Formats: sequence, C-alpha cells, structure tokens
Amino acid sequence: MQEKILYEYAILRLVPKVEREEFINVGVILFSKKENYLKVKYFINDKRINAFCHELDLNFIDSNLNALSKIAEGLHTESAVSNFGIAERFRWLTAVRSSSLQTSRPHPGKTKDLDKTLEKLFREYVL
Repeated sequence: MQEKILYEYAILRLVPKVEREEFINVGVILFSKKENYLKVKYFINDKRINAFCHELDLNFIDSNLNALSKIAEGLHTESAVSNFGIAERFRWLTAVRSSSLQTSRPHPGKTKDLDKTLEKLFREYVL
C-alpha cells in the first residue's frame, strides 16, 4: 500500500481594494517538502473580478500570478527568490502581505497524488 504524502496548501487571493478586505480566490499553491513539489495553479475570472472592481489591470495581475508560478518552480530568472530552497520559496509565497495579491494561511493535508490534489483544490476553491 502506497504511503500518503504530507502536503501544505494556500489559496491565492486577489484583493481589489485592500482597505475593504474583500477578496476573490484566484489560485492555489501546493507544497510537499518530502516530494520536492511546489506548484501554483491560477485562473483569472474577469467577470467575477469586474463585479468587485473595474479599475484593475487584469494583464498586470496575470503577469504577477505568472511570476509567482515561475518562482514556485524555481524558473523566474529575474527573482533571487527562485534560487531559494523549495521550503523557503513556499514560505516566501505564503508570507503575509498587504498588497492586492495575498494568500490564506497554509493548511495541511495528506494525499497519494499531489497533481490530483492540486486539481481538486483548484476546482473547489477557485472555479
């Protein structure tokens, strides 16, 4: 029997107006130190976002989310964070911020398949 893998995940949130503290879930970060796994999956639902705020530059938000995804995989050559170890990158990605892109607290779980779990969490919290 295959042993379950311990993982942590956080929800990526777009906070259109930080002072109002309202947010829209736009992605999921999934991390497993044991499996050396760190991925970001995101989706920008422009209709949902525009219902909150019309002034946002969705292309700018997409480029920032894409950069976070590349940092998670250690592929963002312009960011020194990409050179951090996988656990440090996860902690950096989930650090508390007061910007328009924030994350939930990390939550733990166990799974046999990290990719399937990422998809499940993405469907449950973002789509």
